Amino acid sequence: MKILYLNTDRGIPVLGDKGASVHVRAFTRAAAALGHEVVLACASLGRGNPEPPAHVIHLGIVADEARILEECARRELPTSDLNDPIFRRELECLCHDRALPGRLLAELDRIAFKPDLVYERHALFHESGVRIAEELGVPRMLEVNAPLVAEQAKYRGLRLARAAISAESQSYRAAAAIIAVSDAVASHIQTAFGPMDKLHVIPNGVDLDLFSLTGGGADIRNRFGLGSGVVIGFVGSFKPWHGIGLLLDVFETLVRNRPELRLVAVGDGPELAMARERAATPALAGRVVLPGRISHADIPTWMTAMDMTVAPYLPQPDFYFSPMKIVESLAAGRPVVAPRVGQIPELVREGETGLLYAPGDALALGDALTMLIDDPGRRRSMGESARGFAVGRSWGAVVRRILELAPKNKSELAA
Repeated sequence: MKILYLNTDRGIPVLGDKGASVHVRAFTRAAAALGHEVVLACASLGRGNPEPPAHVIHLGIVADEARILEECARRELPTSDLNDPIFRRELECLCHDRALPGRLLAELDRIAFKPDLVYERHALFHESGVRIAEELGVPRMLEVNAPLVAEQAKYRGLRLARAAISAESQSYRAAAAIIAVSDAVASHIQTAFGPMDKLHVIPNGVDLDLFSLTGGGADIRNRFGLGSGVVIGFVGSFKPWHGIGLLLDVFETLVRNRPELRLVAVGDGPELAMARERAATPALAGRVVLPGRISHADIPTWMTAMDMTVAPYLPQPDFYFSPMKIVESLAAGRPVVAPRVGQIPELVREGETGLLYAPGDALALGDALTMLIDDPGRRRSMGESARGFAVGRSWGAVVRRILELAPKNKSELAA
């Protein structure tokens, strides 16, 4: 097929290291490997990783002052609120969405690309994919990774909630098929819009070739003075709910009786500064390595220096994630310690591919880590099982399943 992949979220730079960025590139690579031709249209290009095997169209945000004022007038919104950064950013998204169909369709005409399918990553305030697919006369599939309206309101603030909900409703209802990455995301969609036959749950995948690397760990251990003892690893965003503070608390307790123990926490985010302050205290000095942002292509090498990884997510009422870092750790043959929440128990099989504990329970997390620290044989056997489990989660298999759901003809699309 010829596939138009639409990523309208400017917070997801295609060449960046965010999990969502990795997801976009991985889908594109897998689709290309399956023989499909992909054009990837995005609002943010970013940098740090090579372009995926697709024709990339970068259509940055178009939201000058005239367009913003016109959008305010159209929606009868007060221009006196334009100094509010949240209000302005939301208007910019609406302006971009309004202008996108004409800009993208003109570019597709220029490169003579007529897609058979529009595959869109759901984005807040965006419904232009509906109009684009209608103009092209092709089906549109929608991938949903999170309850974006609720997430925005809770964590970042939301001024134009009615506009966001309206766009989301239109986007969901006009999709020929909706791909939810977890049961929690699917449940949110059904709660908001009722049962949908076109809703399918397909979790995230993993790049098996990339995470088959076996070398480089010794160099990292030597370079950072990790020694030959057990290394606990963390890979992810240093955001409050990712639990790096909890992990440091537990590690500080463990290292009192195991001075050779080391912690390597890879990633960036708002809690990195706090983590570095903690790592410099007498109790942890020389025992915690915090390299910051690492290119996704280099993550497998860092994992080879780790004996296990931890995903210490804090308790959350609606854990809707499909954590790629967990699947990547499993693919790298590393047992994972994680809380028993959301989709995680499907990935981390208790006693087989890792160990689970009650969310937020520092004592239980410490006990699970101790069990693996003190039993190298168990770590090895779990690592082997982890790799075997991940083999069935390749991005190729995930994308094949998704594209098999695409309508094959106009009558199927109309149904």
